[in-house]
Amino acid sequence: MTRMPLTLTLPSALVPINTCLFHALLSIKTPSKTSTTVRFLCNFSSDPIMADNIHFDSAKIDDPNGPKNPTYPTPLSPPLPAISKQIELNRAMSASSKSSLFSLSPSDIVFEDEWLIVVNKPQGIYCESVLSAIPRLLEDSTNSMRLGSQNTPPELHLANRLDRDTSGIMVITKSHKVAAKLVKAFTDHKVTKTYIALCVGLAPKWETIGIKSGHGRSKFGAWRVYAASDVGRALPGGSTVRDMATSFEVLSVNGRGSLKEPNKSKSKQENFLVVEDEAVRDGQKKDEILVRAYPQSGRTHQIRLHCQYLGISIRGDVKYEGVYEWKGRAYDGHALHAESLSLNHPITDLPVEFRTPLPLWASQALQPIL
Repeated sequence: MTRMPLTLTLPSALVPINTCLFHALLSIKTPSKTSTTVRFLCNFSSDPIMADNIHFDSAKIDDPNGPKNPTYPTPLSPPLPAISKQIELNRAMSASSKSSLFSLSPSDIVFEDEWLIVVNKPQGIYCESVLSAIPRLLEDSTNSMRLGSQNTPPELHLANRLDRDTSGIMVITKSHKVAAKLVKAFTDHKVTKTYIALCVGLAPKWETIGIKSGHGRSKFGAWRVYAASDVGRALPGGSTVRDMATSFEVLSVNGRGSLKEPNKSKSKQENFLVVEDEAVRDGQKKDEILVRAYPQSGRTHQIRLHCQYLGISIRGDVKYEGVYEWKGRAYDGHALHAESLSLNHPITDLPVEFRTPLPLWASQALQPIL
């Protein structure tokens, strides 16, 4: 049997000999079509090996019995616009620079009891910055209700998360026990949420609509809309397409309309537009549309993606084709606000609803455009 040489070159500066053991399985085809099996195990306790510094001097490595490339589903929404990369980077740097100086004031508290504190998160702030600001807020607030003794700090946890540029309702729990109960409530879809979004596009012909689709992204990719029939299919990187559903109602178009009370039946809407094809859009961006969204699942960027698919991307949402400049002004973030959150209290089991005031941009959108 002819043996082909196998050489593995590892720079000693990168891999200390006493910390590297090898164990893997390679099948190496030789000219005589015989194969040699080599096992090696790498267990690095220091710097990783760079791929460019590993060289195999042998015949081409190939496993004829290995898995073939699967056929992955095709996303129905476009990739990130080229303009978004630098804008998003600038926004992220701005938010990071604010984090060390950020603080909450008592006026930001929407609700507080012995187990929960609910705050109104401002736009352009990371959730982690809000959580870090809670201890000082509790210390400075004379009316604050603390679980446990005054010498024991509360065990603070984020019960829900908002995107950096989304403002509105954030719930923070004060103990591990309460946090676990709220996680279960969110997982079991026993929490109802509403959002307000200011969109720019062609005014829709519908007043209300429900949309159901797939949701996913490939490894290191952007979140995209997929066909509903693709739910459960594998994506590059090991993830799968998951389902997402959102209901929308139009509140105003170009300032003509009014702020209605949330329609609680919308959170249980049964008639949906089921997404199977790419959206047909004319690309016009001439109307301002204020909508209320009722997400029925909790996927990342769900409302933003569904607004994009419907042709009414959120103003300032450059990731998903929202206008960055509008009527002579550039915007530092997208116009999306977490308006309300309803659930049964994790301790008393009584129904509670938390609501925040409308942000200025939403109030202005309800005024007729002259």
